[in-house]
Amino acid sequence: MHIYSFEKLGVWQEARKFTVSIYKITAGFPAEEKFGLTNQIRRASVSIAANIAEGSGRISPKDQAHFYQIAYSSTIEVLSHLLIAFDLNFIEDEILSELRIKLEEITNKVNALRNSVINRK
Repeated sequence: MHIYSFEKLGVWQEARKFTVSIYKITAGFPAEEKFGLTNQIRRASVSIAANIAEGSGRISPKDQAHFYQIAYSSTIEVLSHLLIAFDLNFIEDEILSELRIKLEEITNKVNALRNSVINRK
């Protein structure tokens, strides 16, 4: 079976695991949030890994960097949703802190990936 280049990227692997964590955590959100915050945070978390994968499939460095920037922006969107979830008492402080640390690791790696593509000659 062929392994695609994005599957070898540590940041994509981390984003994939992060998305699984988000799905598990949001399963405990109130039922009335199914089409609200639950859906939004899940979609944003999926977008992180999806845009890393899509960027890796682009030929030009400019296109790659564009998708890595979208992935970065999705991490910021997820953080915003998590903060709102915390404010609404859907998640506890400890969970928020753990997810924030994971997000920071992902954002740093996505940023490094984007910068490496931009600086490629």
